[in-house]
Amino acid sequence: MTQHFNYRHLHYFWVVAKEGSMTKAASRLNIAVQTISTQVHELEKDLGHLLFKPAGRGLALTDAGFAAMKLADQIFQIGEKLPSIVSGSAATPRNRLALGVADGLPKLVSKQLLDSVIHEQQIQLVCHEGEFDDLLADLALHRLDLVFADRPAPVNKNMSLYSQELGRSPISWLAAPDLLAKAKINFPYSLASIPVIMPTYHSTVRFKLDLWFEKLGITPNVVGEFEDNALMVTFGSSGFGVFPAASILTNELEHHYQVHQIGACEDIHEYFYAIRSEKRTHHPLVQSILKQVL
Repeated sequence: MTQHFNYRHLHYFWVVAKEGSMTKAASRLNIAVQTISTQVHELEKDLGHLLFKPAGRGLALTDAGFAAMKLADQIFQIGEKLPSIVSGSAATPRNRLALGVADGLPKLVSKQLLDSVIHEQQIQLVCHEGEFDDLLADLALHRLDLVFADRPAPVNKNMSLYSQELGRSPISWLAAPDLLAKAKINFPYSLASIPVIMPTYHSTVRFKLDLWFEKLGITPNVVGEFEDNALMVTFGSSGFGVFPAASILTNELEHHYQVHQIGACEDIHEYFYAIRSEKRTHHPLVQSILKQVL
């Protein structure tokens, strides 16, 4: 296809194919037959194939013409919808929120943090998950409006970032039904003998759990470590091992995953932060999120 190809030529071809003749197409488009004939021949020249062949008093599509017609139908059917789509978008503008979720933060916590805005009728949510440092870099470059994380942003004079604690939660241990009875016997010391799964060290709560075990003199029977919190919950609900989770998620986890609480870790909390790049927030959805506390 040459650089001279344009969609006007394709549109003329499409109308001729629909009408079955140059004369009828010219009448529909209110242009001269010679003009439409020239434009169609230009398209054939650019494509390198004849698109029509004589058929009685009219025209029929060649094999190449059928292929071109199939694509033209898709293009112009979409084009016919363009005015209504644009009008609808202009009539109902959406508030776009580009959100980063650090991979160490439980996904169900992210959902709860968004509860204040998620039911907004005109929200357009673009959600990115990634490593903490990568998300902060995108936030500093204004590619993101907000980042959810389990820790505040570090002090960095090259990046003016502002952290706000949105909540905290104690840590509980949960188990699938087949591990529940054993886990409850002499808890938390039972965690030395039954299978335990843990978050990896990308999560700040892992360090706290290690200190908790050390303080109690327990060597946990760790059979798995998971970077993705949702994957850890999935394996835990299958009976692979008991697992820790923020206590504020217990009801939802019990309902959706059929797991049950064993007990809690005393004096251990998981923290939830919203990090932004501007000291004074103007984005209306970010303002709504920052006003809530879990």
